[in-house]
Amino acid sequence: VPCRVEHPAGGYKKLFETVEELSSPVTAHVTGLIPTWLRGSLLRCGPGLFEVGAEPFYHLFDGQALLHKFDFKEGHVTYHRRFVRTDAYVRAMTEKRIVITEFGTYAYPDPCKNIFSRFFSYFKGVEVTDNALVNVYPVGEDYYACTETNFITKINPDTLETIKQVDLCKYVSVNGATAHPHVENDGTVYNIGNCFGKNFSLAYNIIRIPPLQADKEDPMKKSEVVVQFPCSNRFKPSYVHSFGLTPNYIVFVETPVKINLLKFLSSWSLWGANYMDCFESNETMGVWLHVAEKKKGRLLNIKYRTSAFNLFHHINTFEDNGFLIVDLCTWKGFEFVYNYLYLANLRANWDEVKKQAEKAPQPEARRYVLPLRIDKADTGKNLVTLPYTTATATLRSDETIWLEPEVIFSGPRHAFEFPQINYKKYGGKPYTYTYGLGLNHFVPDRLCKLNVKTKETWVWQEPDSYPSEPIFVSHPDALEEDDGVVLSIVISPGSGPKPAYLLILNAKDMSEVARAEVEVNIPVTFHGLFKRA
Repeated sequence: VPCRVEHPAGGYKKLFETVEELSSPVTAHVTGLIPTWLRGSLLRCGPGLFEVGAEPFYHLFDGQALLHKFDFKEGHVTYHRRFVRTDAYVRAMTEKRIVITEFGTYAYPDPCKNIFSRFFSYFKGVEVTDNALVNVYPVGEDYYACTETNFITKINPDTLETIKQVDLCKYVSVNGATAHPHVENDGTVYNIGNCFGKNFSLAYNIIRIPPLQADKEDPMKKSEVVVQFPCSNRFKPSYVHSFGLTPNYIVFVETPVKINLLKFLSSWSLWGANYMDCFESNETMGVWLHVAEKKKGRLLNIKYRTSAFNLFHHINTFEDNGFLIVDLCTWKGFEFVYNYLYLANLRANWDEVKKQAEKAPQPEARRYVLPLRIDKADTGKNLVTLPYTTATATLRSDETIWLEPEVIFSGPRHAFEFPQINYKKYGGKPYTYTYGLGLNHFVPDRLCKLNVKTKETWVWQEPDSYPSEPIFVSHPDALEEDDGVVLSIVISPGSGPKPAYLLILNAKDMSEVARAEVEVNIPVTFHGLFKRA
């Protein structure tokens, strides 16, 4: 289905251009009709400042966090954005230089300090960034912008003002947490993070933050670890970006992209290192999948194995008849995909962008099926008996289970990524549809709806237009899974006076319902949510 669209004009470079924040919301110009039932705010995060003075940031995940909001009310739309007042941002503004080391950019020591104070700062260890550019999520009645470190930032979803920095380490035993928590309908939040487990070996903790109670106490104070997953290598934890959750199970996929802790904990300032320098690939382990019972916090002693891939986003996970169905956006191979996300690569001319992507791991949306009941008598056999999938799980004589996937979407260098579903009603349950951002050699140039059962696709695409992650908003009286709209921020730098707009599509067939145009450029955003009014 991916039409071979080309981007020789390089309009996508505008996604990585610094913008100014707004002092107050601006009115967007609406064409088409905004559904009257659509009331609330689309909140999204991404980088908005790509250099400080003459010092550039180098990686896609380094630019300073900008929080965006589109407000919908009685068919009218406004747009607002503010930089998150993180330590990283405030100190950069104050000192007019990059002060905190970011994902792919080393912050040089303060040039004003003398040799003695510089020497002693070598022993302070790393100042971890709080640059909350990845996602925003609710905890109780509060909203937090986040990255993947131990620092999250409480924000005001109405004014976009920064309230305070929160250190997760103060509440629960994790060294960091993903930007992809699961939020259940009662408000319970689950997340996963690396931690130091028993006898000095590494592990992964699943944390639970309960919903807001009658006492109105901050739920963060009641966070707890519910289960600990072991690590395949006691000194080298895998990079974890998201995980799967069903009513009864937690699924953790351990990939071969590893964090070298010796590098991570050594004095970065001695060798000018950043986070990216601490990743390495294990070329032999493949991928290990782990399952735990959610309510009991008990690890299942089943060793699932499959061949190597990178994983950032789980699409959905559900239970069926003694099996777990795990749908993933994978990138084949063990080389770290983030190696291809340096800004120099992403801002290159189209031919160069294509050449780079040829060498990168290939994207594929896949369904894995994990049997939960294992009988030794079945050694050598495929344990998957579900009629609707070609995925297999073979019990081997060493008691591991080898998984082969069913491919649900594949196109050469065309990724179905940033997957979203009708999460409130179908998260963790059997489902039919997912909505994704189509990446064409890493350039986001289309929105895609996928039927995971039939593999039918629907596409929205326009020349020289660069959308963001599609967010599904259900119709208040929805009867079907795809009754609703899909929201995406699109930049169209080439055409006409309006450089960006919010796009509203009918989720049924991905046809345009309306758009709300603004007079300012909007750089890349990663993730976000729709907050109903």
